[in-house]
Amino acid sequence: MPPLVIDIRNAEDARDVVHRAVQALAEGQLVALPTETVYGLAASACRADAVDRLVRAKGRPTGQPFALAIKSADEAADFVPDLSPLARRLARRCWPGPVTLVVDNQHKDGLTEQLPKRVRELVVPNGTIGLRVPANEMSQDVLRMMTGPIVLTSANRSGSPDSVTAEEVVREVGDEVAIVLDDGPCRYGQPSSVVRIKDNHFEVLREGVVGEATLRRLANVIVLFVCTGNTCRSPMAELLMRAKLAECVGCSLDDLEEHGVVVMSAGVAAAPGCPPSSEAVAVMREYDLDLSRHEAQPLTDQLVRHADLVLTMTHSHMQSIVERWPSAVDRTRVLMPDRADVCDPIGQPIGAYRHCAAQIIEGVKHHASQLKHELYQASKTNRL
Repeated sequence: MPPLVIDIRNAEDARDVVHRAVQALAEGQLVALPTETVYGLAASACRADAVDRLVRAKGRPTGQPFALAIKSADEAADFVPDLSPLARRLARRCWPGPVTLVVDNQHKDGLTEQLPKRVRELVVPNGTIGLRVPANEMSQDVLRMMTGPIVLTSANRSGSPDSVTAEEVVREVGDEVAIVLDDGPCRYGQPSSVVRIKDNHFEVLREGVVGEATLRRLANVIVLFVCTGNTCRSPMAELLMRAKLAECVGCSLDDLEEHGVVVMSAGVAAAPGCPPSSEAVAVMREYDLDLSRHEAQPLTDQLVRHADLVLTMTHSHMQSIVERWPSAVDRTRVLMPDRADVCDPIGQPIGAYRHCAAQIIEGVKHHASQLKHELYQASKTNRL
């Protein structure tokens, strides 16, 4: 029986399409979902019969595990509670997106243990699990409506070319699928990159959309300083932290990123491109550091999502961040170890800037010491 093909680009009610797909999955049927890479063949991970149906439709040889599609990077820790710092970084920065992360899954408290035994055999056959958050609005809506994850694989017979249009899905596996959600040709038209992570190392098992060089940049530890205008306090902190961390890993400021560390700054009310205050430039020159080329940038969703540690100049800055980005609460701190605010020197004599820099140095030393082990591991990150 041919599948129901729904052109979601011209659907009158997108919510109805989502509900129909979710109902079909909940009933144990297979649904072809669009992703940014290739079309995926989906089954509810809560139904062993559906996943067995997926195995038959795919014709995949025994022993090749299926990946789980989940709602978000935050949900990954529910399935694998002991994710390594590197895995957490890549999940935050790559998802939603064309990367499948393969991680160890030995924790008995993870949600994977609640899946049917047959499903666990197919998604965790050797102690590892592949996780993916596809970057397609319709697929994300379906995932959000599901009570559990989805077992997801490319919508083609094993050994056949990937399906990048709904028409190709119908030709390949149409007789096995209840619904095909047609969102036109996939954006990339090639599979996701599959990355195996173990401790602080990664190996590209399949190089797809995202290359190894990009993954290496995404694996860096990112420290983000935040103030108001990003013209004095946070850029001074950025430069002083870069100098301290370069000392920690034994490299020059210019080579810090090559050692796995990136330091940035932004302002909650910054005007893009605004130059640093002349007093801040002068004070940094006293430390043999050049702040003259800095340009202010506003705080953005991406900066907060990518940062491993967000250090704010005041409690007010921290509060504004965690209110807007609640998921960043565990990664956000005030700079000073005694939790005092670093006062804004704008409009005051240069002595106020010197006092501000001295305060910042105290906070930088404290956090650099706390980061030392992770920075050492990041500097050693390489392929398995």
